[in-house]
Amino acid sequence: MSADTRTHPTGRRRPVQQRSQERYGRILDACAGLLDEVGAGALTTKEVALRAQVPIGTLYQFFAGKEDLLAALAGRNLDLYLQRLDGRLATAAPVGPASFTDLAVEEFVVMKRTVPGFGQVDFGLAGTAVPSGVRDDLHLLDAGVDNNTAVALRLQALGGELFTDGDPEALTLALRVALEAADAVLKLAFRGDPEGDPALIAECKRLVRSYLAQRLPTP
Repeated sequence: MSADTRTHPTGRRRPVQQRSQERYGRILDACAGLLDEVGAGALTTKEVALRAQVPIGTLYQFFAGKEDLLAALAGRNLDLYLQRLDGRLATAAPVGPASFTDLAVEEFVVMKRTVPGFGQVDFGLAGTAVPSGVRDDLHLLDAGVDNNTAVALRLQALGGELFTDGDPEALTLALRVALEAADAVLKLAFRGDPEGDPALIAECKRLVRSYLAQRLPTP
């Protein structure tokens, strides 16, 4: 390994030096932009490198291939989502499970509308078909757990005291089920409307709030 990279837990290489960080970010930006134009199925590492204006060899210094590239973008999207959600939670205090749920759904919807590539790859592949070059779309965020479990664990940590009572594994499972349900309804909401059907978004909030109210202990 070169002196300006470090290995991510899932095997990806993350840059350390500023110039490498800039190229790494530019590659992910190019990937996100192309996803909006051609979709995950037609995306190629060659086109990403061209869009990012880096040699293809530079791309492969950081990413083993298309799956690795999409995994890195999903990871960046999750980090950004959690940062933005944390900011919203800080200004909305006090926060209970219901308001946490509403804010979590609302921030996801905002990113769906505004963040490049998020409609194709949010915290995993948003489509139902697995594109060529991707062997394991269910473990893009973490090789050890599926994507929604990885997101559930991060949300559980972000929620802090909201999710500290009770059995931690049971809480993780509840959040995972809530995410699966929300994912299905929000996919439906955006299927025919690029801005998301407001009625379906509202139903998503109601569904998740109702389920978590039964599964989460009262703080």
